[in-house]
Amino acid sequence: MDETTEEPVDDTMSPTKRLFGRQIPLERETLLFVVASALDVVMTWILLNKYQADGFVESNPIARFFLESWGPRGLVYFKFVMVAFVAVICQIIALKREDIARRILYFATALVACVVIYSFTLLVRYSSAVPNPFG
Repeated sequence: MDETTEEPVDDTMSPTKRLFGRQIPLERETLLFVVASALDVVMTWILLNKYQADGFVESNPIARFFLESWGPRGLVYFKFVMVAFVAVICQIIALKREDIARRILYFATALVACVVIYSFTLLVRYSSAVPNPFG
């Protein structure tokens, strides 16, 4: 009888370690940056879709170029290419100076979180200033 033994899967391993066989540096910090950036895309999308006719515009001139040239899809692609660029650069830096890469990711996450908070504030202020046609 041929018995094959399978190694038990360690549920405490990180997803990248399970996928690639090793954990990437600064996994948690990179994930926080990606989540904050995704929230930025969502908030931008909401503001532009709901209130663009009322004067809301993309304030980043480079992102606005992509929005005007390729539409909302171009803006989303641009933003996520920038996220990937920062994440990859930080992973490269982390190979030599993990502390510096960690600081860059924390700074980038804080910066994007400020943009998300500002966008949310605009959404709340503007949506409460617009009269409700249903009552």
